[in-house]
Amino acid sequence: MRAAPLSGPSNSFPFTAIVGMDDLQLALILAAISPAIGGVLIRGEKGTAKSTAVRALTEILPPVDVVPGCRFSCDPDHPDPSCPDSPHAGERSVRAARLVELPVGATEDRVLGSLHLEKALAEGVTAYEPGLLAAAHRGLLYVDEVNLLHDHLVDVLLDAAAMGRATVERDGVSVTHPARFVLVGTMNPEEGELRPQLLDRFGLTVDVVASRDPAVRVEVMRARLTYEADPAAFVTRYDGAQRELAERIVKARDLLTEVILTDSALRQIAEICASFDVDGMRADLVTARTAVAHAAWSGRTVVEVDDVRAAAKLALPHRRRRNPFDAPGLDDEQLEEAINNSTPPEDPDDDGPDDPSGGPGGGADTSAASSDSEGEEQSVGQAPSGPAPSGDVAGSSTPYKARLLSVQVAGAGVAGRRSRAITEAGRVVGDRGRVGREAGRPHLLGTMRTAAPHQKVRGRSGPGLVVRADDVRLAVREGREGNLVLFCVDASGSMGTKKRMGEVKTAIVSLLLDAYQRRDTVGLVTFAGAAATVALPPTGSVETAVRRLESLPTGGRTPLAEGLLQAAEVLRIAAIRDPRRRPLLVLVTDGRATHGDNAFARARQAAGWLAHRGIATVVVDCEPRRGVRLGLAAELAGDLGAEYLDLGDVAAGNLIRTVTERKAA
Repeated sequence: MRAAPLSGPSNSFPFTAIVGMDDLQLALILAAISPAIGGVLIRGEKGTAKSTAVRALTEILPPVDVVPGCRFSCDPDHPDPSCPDSPHAGERSVRAARLVELPVGATEDRVLGSLHLEKALAEGVTAYEPGLLAAAHRGLLYVDEVNLLHDHLVDVLLDAAAMGRATVERDGVSVTHPARFVLVGTMNPEEGELRPQLLDRFGLTVDVVASRDPAVRVEVMRARLTYEADPAAFVTRYDGAQRELAERIVKARDLLTEVILTDSALRQIAEICASFDVDGMRADLVTARTAVAHAAWSGRTVVEVDDVRAAAKLALPHRRRRNPFDAPGLDDEQLEEAINNSTPPEDPDDDGPDDPSGGPGGGADTSAASSDSEGEEQSVGQAPSGPAPSGDVAGSSTPYKARLLSVQVAGAGVAGRRSRAITEAGRVVGDRGRVGREAGRPHLLGTMRTAAPHQKVRGRSGPGLVVRADDVRLAVREGREGNLVLFCVDASGSMGTKKRMGEVKTAIVSLLLDAYQRRDTVGLVTFAGAAATVALPPTGSVETAVRRLESLPTGGRTPLAEGLLQAAEVLRIAAIRDPRRRPLLVLVTDGRATHGDNAFARARQAAGWLAHRGIATVVVDCEPRRGVRLGLAAELAGDLGAEYLDLGDVAAGNLIRTVTERKAA
């Protein structure tokens, strides 16, 4: 591959000016050298420059030679015979590497491409309109907040990244085109994890956290403020380092096919992967490809133990997940122990230069990262300040298996896996008119029915239909929706023994596990002492909910009214932010209210207000079955118009079943 100058001047923050993110930079560079690795997943808290680093990578990617007029960016030296725009005339042009961003709300048609409806109906030809995967070929495909994408879209992206091709079989279109790109996804774990099956499809993963070293933070601020004061001058200062890094990437790509992966290196990789008990063979293959790319990046033609170490550190952390609630991670000491106990690679015969810096940039200044130029979105809500209730902490037992029951009445919520709903994915159940130039998958029969009566007026004189934009009908699809399940949990001393609170936590954890599998959003409000606390604002991170629940202590008085009002406020804000997600309030209490004057009367008043707002609720009565029972939780359930359950009679599976049934009400 020939070296080429960088693309035209840009005021994007330079990749070589990023401070304090060596692992992230290295992962991005290795994926750029060898797209076969399968892309990079960047996990990090808000404001850690994830987006800045990804966008900056585009500036150092080598320009690409393309066939002029080819919508799929075919390489003129190796044109794809199956390209829909072939045959090619052998001409060539040069353009900069593309950064294609995929929005969270993208449809499958936008990603894969679809039938050009107007041409198909008006001209009687099957015309394919390429999607984002075609635009990203030989470039960079960036998916911000990839954990918030619908699962079927993530499957499409990762399959294309793994196979290097995209296949479209729909609406009379049968197209296969190349789609080799560097896939980069970013996510904030607080907003929910990817499913383990999808997480495994990313080649490399990096956890990004802001440095706690004041000196590094000063460097970040200085670089960012200097850039904002004069972006052009700042970019010019790093122009030489940017060019040097781009040339080094080109050299590494050229060297990639010459790197030797010895049998002993393969055995070491296999032994390390086996020691971490990873599933399948993808971990071994990705680690091997990454080790080869790292050797080429370091200027070596034989894979050494340093290459294997760097590869394992990036390729294995997200493949060790054994439980849905386990966070990805890799212990450095365990990795070193696995390396020491494995068969070392053979000594290389080549004396190629090693990377003296050990970092991603070598001689270039690539040691650090600025704060994100656009910033990361702030997390939803904060737990109110104030002292937490003191008391014993009861642990949960092994969660139960949840049984899914379908909701009979379809809603219109966001796509998920629990309740029937009208969504963007699923089986076609009808059609509707398009609003303006609204995107979506067209309904062919409905469009033809709309256009057919007007053909004489429109002067049709040949085959096909005369179709106008306002004739187009969009398909109405029925799929599954996700829900917001908000737990309002009594953490006061009236909850009684550790055993009873342990039973409560086990039931809730079981429901949280079901919510994880069904892609629900969850939240947690607790009340004890004199106030209620938003222990966890509505989030997709079920793992965080479980951790908060397990550490929940019990003790103090029971501010039941405050708990209900706090839950109502959380649901009010959630409805503003996500109006399509139907809520369900699960109130876990014995019904006693002991804080303030007329405590129970105030609680019933709050319950009546919730019922008036139409919030579906389930009350789980935690009052002991032995001795005198006051029945306060049952009264409260009546005021709420809620389903009433006795904890002593309801196993976790029954609780999940009742919650699911309640969503149909």
